[in-house]
Amino acid sequence: MSAPNIPQIRLYQDWLREQRGLSFDTYDALWRWSVTDLDAFWQSIWDYVGMRSPTPHTAVLADARMPGAKWFPGAQVSYAREVLRHADAAHAAGMPAIVSDNELGEVREMSWPELRRQVASVALTLRSLGVQRGDRVAAYMPNVPETMVAFLACTSIGAVWSVCAPDMGTAAVVDRFRQIEPTLLIAADGVYYGAKPVDRSAVVQELRGALPSVQKLLLLRTPHAAQQLAADADWHDAISRNDAEVAAFEPEWLPFDHPIWIVYSSGTTGLPKPIVHGQGGIIMTMYACGMHNDVGASYGANNFGERFHWYSSTGWVMWNCQLSGLAFGSTIVIYDGHPAGSKEKPDWAVLWRFVAKHRITFFGAGAAYFTNCMKAGVVAADCGDLSRVRALGSTGSPLSEDVQRWGTAQLKAAGASDVWWCNISGGTDFCGAFVGGNRELPEVPGQMQCRQIGHAVEAWNENGQPVIGEVGELVCTRPIPSMPLYFWGDEGNARYLSSYFDTYPGVWRHGDWIKIGEDGGCVIYGRSDATINRQGLRMGTSEIYSAVEALPEVLDSMVIDLEYLGRESYMPLFVVLRPGVALDDAMRAKINGAIKTSLSPRFLPNDIFQVDEIPRTLTGKKQELPIKKLLLGQPIEKVVNREAMANPASLAWYVEFAARRAAS
Repeated sequence: MSAPNIPQIRLYQDWLREQRGLSFDTYDALWRWSVTDLDAFWQSIWDYVGMRSPTPHTAVLADARMPGAKWFPGAQVSYAREVLRHADAAHAAGMPAIVSDNELGEVREMSWPELRRQVASVALTLRSLGVQRGDRVAAYMPNVPETMVAFLACTSIGAVWSVCAPDMGTAAVVDRFRQIEPTLLIAADGVYYGAKPVDRSAVVQELRGALPSVQKLLLLRTPHAAQQLAADADWHDAISRNDAEVAAFEPEWLPFDHPIWIVYSSGTTGLPKPIVHGQGGIIMTMYACGMHNDVGASYGANNFGERFHWYSSTGWVMWNCQLSGLAFGSTIVIYDGHPAGSKEKPDWAVLWRFVAKHRITFFGAGAAYFTNCMKAGVVAADCGDLSRVRALGSTGSPLSEDVQRWGTAQLKAAGASDVWWCNISGGTDFCGAFVGGNRELPEVPGQMQCRQIGHAVEAWNENGQPVIGEVGELVCTRPIPSMPLYFWGDEGNARYLSSYFDTYPGVWRHGDWIKIGEDGGCVIYGRSDATINRQGLRMGTSEIYSAVEALPEVLDSMVIDLEYLGRESYMPLFVVLRPGVALDDAMRAKINGAIKTSLSPRFLPNDIFQVDEIPRTLTGKKQELPIKKLLLGQPIEKVVNREAMANPASLAWYVEFAARRAAS
């Protein structure tokens, strides 16, 4: 018999009615209460999830300034305790904590008691290596269970975690880690990715040499390294303790605003911004977002057997989202590998087979992943039994209507009975989601269902006024707990203020275009600083991409609007075409026709150019703004950090194009 899967947000509203006497006829009414009475709302989240603290808090929101909000002063919290409190009940129900798989088919299961033991063993090892509360621990690790154990061990002793993925080169990692002065480096000496072993031993050595603050190295040895490195401790030894001290270990209680981790902006220009989040803020916002993501405890009757997977690398904030499944009591299923097997022989059905194999109930990935699956002609029904999938998650970029309809049809054909899309928009900046899903609301393909509870999101026009049914700047007018505490090493909060608060003092400006409909549904139109303005009509780049990339001949595209200081707009469109397809007059007409039909003749490009690649960040975002600045005459070194790119070699064509354009 299948679990009832009553939506988490409905269970919360039932509790509000029974315990607080609060009843809401519509989701909009619930949302308005949650962003108006912040004290009552966030206290209700604290009580509903059963947060504990050895000391009471003296207020919920003691200071509502942005930045600088003070949440739950006096409270002490622990992310590791939030995770491990599920251990006994989940294990008794026969549910594992972590299931992992990789390109080599190496499946591992970690039980909840084993997770608890390994976290304690590694935490005690960290202390023996000299790590103290407040020290930064840097990790150069792939998406494997060891990385999650390392994080939980760090946070359980009050150390501050920061991770970079092994697909990043030395310079990009050093740019991040050097700023935060870590005392310990945890690293893997190799990975298997894209159907081949990748040696990382030389990079680990370079990191040690380039990070003078690092005193000790804790090494995860793999079969993929070309050399044996000397290390201060081996991972195998770090997890091997099973004595009385391990059995008695308990994670430390930490102040609500004690730093939990440092994540980084994409680093498009200059040094990446080291964003510091707090323990309590992350926990509280995580639980609020959990209502929308609708992931439940796998050992509870409502979500019995839940298995949560969101494909990510450790270099993307969705790794943190995947990790949060443990705090909900869910079994998390992680995949370490390329989502299409290899670049040489892409197979976009890899993850679908993985989802079927491990009986996953919630399958999340980047929007670009699902687009690639559709274009590759993936047939989900050929990938195994997908009948247990009840939810598809999407983020990273706008998900087109066509792709959403395709995904729903594929899963239904593969045996899934009721498919719900959880399309979210949030960000690394506050490690949450401004806009997300709600299983009780109608779904409109191509839209996100609602603004999330506790998140006072509005669309503002050029006069700083909220608008409905129009594209405007995405702003957040009230604080949320997971907004950054600060940027590491940011004198006087200068970078923090300029990043989010320079346009509207005291109001968070996120840097995206958003349209909020009368029904509360939301559409994100891409970055507001890379937008298109043609004859006074603004347009997010995502709408151009939806039109152009719907053509089977177009694999990828990027559009740049060079309107600048009142000059007439010049808008080139760059396209990557399928092998064997040429950009001839007929193809140009087809592209222009798609834009004209889907959007408006106003948004026809001035020129179309065929390119080999679209420049992208390591997290898959198109480098619109750097290329825009390059074409406006700025030197490439000033506008882009090659080490933060997935394909830095792609820049050469654009540099040459910019030079030709400048000469003419």
